[in-house]
Amino acid sequence: MRRMLLALSLAWLVTTSSGCIIPGYSGDPVRRAQEAIYTSENLRLLQDEWERFWLLDQPDHMTPFRTHGGLI
Repeated sequence: MRRMLLALSLAWLVTTSSGCIIPGYSGDPVRRAQEAIYTSENLRLLQDEWERFWLLDQPDHMTPFRTHGGLI
């Protein structure tokens, strides 16, 4: 019984400190950097889509500066 408890506690410590079982990025440093750039770029584009959906990217008509809303 004592060995089983010791083995379970050791297994618990190893699994909680080892990180994720499935790696999120490649092991190759060049490919990993490229994947990280793609991920951050997708998150930036997601924020742009969010602002476009809620019409936050439109010019504010309450500004003291004159803005042209059409194509120049």
